[in-house]
Amino acid sequence: MTAQKKLKKTIRARSRKTGESYTAARRQVLMGRERKAGGAPAAAAPKTAPARGASARPRRQSEASVIEKTGHGLDHWFAVLDAFGGAKKGHTASAAHLYEAHGVPGWHSQMITVAYERERGLRAINQTSAGDFQVSISKSVPASVGEVADALGRAELRRAWLRAADPGLSRALNAAFEGPKAKQVTITSPTHARLRFRWGRATMEIHVYGKPKGGSSIVAANTGLERGELVEERRAQWKVALEALKGHLSR
Repeated sequence: MTAQKKLKKTIRARSRKTGESYTAARRQVLMGRERKAGGAPAAAAPKTAPARGASARPRRQSEASVIEKTGHGLDHWFAVLDAFGGAKKGHTASAAHLYEAHGVPGWHSQMITVAYERERGLRAINQTSAGDFQVSISKSVPASVGEVADALGRAELRRAWLRAADPGLSRALNAAFEGPKAKQVTITSPTHARLRFRWGRATMEIHVYGKPKGGSSIVAANTGLERGELVEERRAQWKVALEALKGHLSR
């Protein structure tokens, strides 16, 4: 067995045992190897800028609302979840424990559990409780919801602003409007439109929200991404595309 295959086998075994995501399990296995080799733990290594797509440990969210709603800070609730065995029991059971056994309001029970999973290395930035990743990109444009819907849905308009976009993004968006299961931009109200389609194994949802003082906000939500590296890749791709769409609508 090659060293790489042995490493993957060890990571998967830890993931099954602890309930950690593959990414979190890999991090812990590599840190353990460094300690055994006598090197400095990964956490104590000099700080450097994370590589593109890396999932660096995030800063904690503001505790003000947590303390206001629950009477305790995050460290208290992390200790509660440690005692409960949150790392092994998973997100759903942990959030339910905070809600049912400790009276933590529903939204805060979810938020605290997410913060706990990140703090304990069980969840990377942008990673969901299912183990996949997600990222949303937004852009304000000087156009109505209907005008944005046209720019998304009409092939001749789409070609104009997609010239500057990533080819993969262009293909996925164009493909959404083709074939027997062709999609369409659905205008649900004068202030909202949406489009949902697949890009590879991931799901794309584009929402357009009208603003009270004119113009619209476009939100491109990517969910079901298989790898953390795709988060920054998709973010960059959509930033370019939405900037091009803004330029097209500004003419």
